[in-house]
Amino acid sequence: MSDTIRVKLVHSPIGTNKRVRETVRGLGLRKVGSERELKRTASVEGMVKRLKHLVAVIGE
Repeated sequence: MSDTIRVKLVHSPIGTNKRVRETVRGLGLRKVGSERELKRTASVEGMVKRLKHLVAVIGE
């Protein structure tokens, strides 16, 4: 298991509630198709779990 996680925004957060949109921004994702490599922590894992319908985890 790697110590980083690569996350890609694959669906738009338009139409979601404010809490979901803020979580997307908290991960550092802006536009659809944007990717970030983040340190694998419990908080990042929880954010990804909350956004499982909007993001894809790459190379896990």
